[in-house]
Amino acid sequence: MVQLTEITDQTESLKISEGPSPPPAVGPSPPPPPPQQEQQPAKPQDAPPPTAQPAPRATPGLAEPIAPGPAFPGPELPPQLARSAGKSAEEIMADLNKSPLFMTELEENDDIAALQALAYEGTPLENASDFKERGNECFREKRWRDAVEFYGRGIQVLTQEERRRAAGGKPREGDAEGDSEDEVARQRAAAEALHVNRAACQLELRNYRSCWLDCASALRLNPRNVKAWYRSARALLAVGKVEEADDACAGGLSVDADNAALRAVGREIVAKAEEQARKVEAENRRRYEEHRRAAVLQAALRARGVKVRRTARPPDMGDARLEFLEDAEDEAGGTLSFPAVLLYPAHLESDFIKAFSERESPMQHFGYVFPLPWDKEGEYSAGNVECFMETATGGLVKVGKKVQLLKVLSLDSVEVVDGVVRIYVVPRAKAATWVQEFKAAKEKEKARAS
Repeated sequence: MVQLTEITDQTESLKISEGPSPPPAVGPSPPPPPPQQEQQPAKPQDAPPPTAQPAPRATPGLAEPIAPGPAFPGPELPPQLARSAGKSAEEIMADLNKSPLFMTELEENDDIAALQALAYEGTPLENASDFKERGNECFREKRWRDAVEFYGRGIQVLTQEERRRAAGGKPREGDAEGDSEDEVARQRAAAEALHVNRAACQLELRNYRSCWLDCASALRLNPRNVKAWYRSARALLAVGKVEEADDACAGGLSVDADNAALRAVGREIVAKAEEQARKVEAENRRRYEEHRRAAVLQAALRARGVKVRRTARPPDMGDARLEFLEDAEDEAGGTLSFPAVLLYPAHLESDFIKAFSERESPMQHFGYVFPLPWDKEGEYSAGNVECFMETATGGLVKVGKKVQLLKVLSLDSVEVVDGVVRIYVVPRAKAATWVQEFKAAKEKEKARAS
């Protein structure tokens, strides 16, 4: 079988042989073989058609040998390059991004993040400093969330060191500085900077509580950190915690009395405090006026003998309500005004009157209510209807169309339910029948209740 063997020496060319070529000798050349007896030439045979050989791979060191037989192994690739063999540029970049040394984007998988942190070589301070630099890069690009993650990982590294020291653990092998005073001081300074930087990101993201918590952590490490005082004041002011913001601002000014940023936020705090004081004063006045009006209304109802009953589920009347309209020139001091409903039980319709004065009669409202748009037969007119109101015991009282409302409401048998006056309006021809039906329905209700 025809074999193709590649000769590495450039002076040689591609040779065709009927058998496998022996591997090149290593070391001194062997002695020539003894002469052999002459053999009869073999009968020439037609050479088989050449077979298509697969193209060698582009990555050196991974191509399979074309010629069978023993061969000396070539130099191997480093493990990292061997794992990248055959991958596209995008895949290689994705692999590099998984290393904390090269990462430019963060993965959301917490397990992967933990493995990255564990795989990151160096002392805890070096690791935290590298995470800080990555966070600073994201901060400059206004990638606040990524910056928060990088700063957080740096804080986690240093927090683990604090816990290890508190538990009496030994420093990592190979850490020359170990737990020396200088190394511990540098770690705490780095943790302070990481907390302050993360607080700045949280302030941009409007995560105000996270912001002032980071500032508090930084101030526990260094009470003279002006940036922590400033950002804490900003975050507290943003959520309306004026007193706490004022305390934070005062703390920063006690360290640096001439700090322009702190003085500016101090002026904002004063303005916010004045605004809140005005709002509180206005709310107090509103509540006082509300209580006063309620007291005046109750006094007016008692003086007129009007009885009011509240139910567990009053109807939603919007801005319409029972109220006492004060008038200094009025002998009675003012008038009662009721929301009222005109009910048309014969046709299951109704009209709502927002303000029905105690001194008004039904006839005064009929003038603009009638004619009714759905009254095709013309049954409803001011002179062709009768009015009724329900009593507290479930009966009916007839209401004169020209009688003032107060005269009816002051009767002992009548009450106003949920502050709404209800008047039944029935065509005169149907009034007697409707009254009988109403009484029969009430009797059935009482029977079921008993």
